[in-house]
Amino acid sequence: MPNSSQTGALLKRLQTIDFLRGLDEAVLSRLAESATWKIHPPNAVVFWEGDVESNLFYLQYGALKAIKAAPDGREQVLKFIHQGEVFNEIGALARKPNPATAVALEESGIWLIPRKALDEIARAHPQVAMQIIENMADKIIGLVSLAADLSLKTVEARFANLLLEQAEGDAIERRRWTNQTELAARLGTVPDVLSRVIRELTKAGLIEMNKQQIRILDRAGLSARAQKEEKA
Repeated sequence: MPNSSQTGALLKRLQTIDFLRGLDEAVLSRLAESATWKIHPPNAVVFWEGDVESNLFYLQYGALKAIKAAPDGREQVLKFIHQGEVFNEIGALARKPNPATAVALEESGIWLIPRKALDEIARAHPQVAMQIIENMADKIIGLVSLAADLSLKTVEARFANLLLEQAEGDAIERRRWTNQTELAARLGTVPDVLSRVIRELTKAGLIEMNKQQIRILDRAGLSARAQKEEKA
């Protein structure tokens, strides 16, 4: 169980979660008191695809990836999970096996909130149940968009769109794990193909890339490349 200082810190974070909005501090305090704390080192598996994991996870710090793996070892990254996000709604709320594996990209501190505590809140506060449904619907929409992009758009278009979505201003800071292997897995391609795309976008004067960051030089031009579809 967390100590009082940890519980207070988690309480403040729970107040920022969309599907818990509207709950009073006493209810959120009980939820915080029910949580447990775990630290995962880089490359550690948080849970495996097919496992039934009954906790909802809140990522306090670090970064994770949710992946589907093929028998030959190829990976498709479904989502990068960042600080402040919740995940594993399927296991905690739908009581279904996990559809993906979650892996720590760097040291990651995670709060585990038990299903029983969430069930009690959802039953006592029906608006929370509706907000949870909305949250899960948003994530389904994101997966549908990913499937459409993988089917219909070129690697160049997918990469351009990812840069436009992730940029703060015109820069994307590169963390230790933001390498071409991970980016290629996120885009549903291989590193060699992504390398060619990066060279082409750099040569066209649309981006520049170094070990620290990727910078967008021509947002309009990159937006045009993001619209390209695969040829029939």
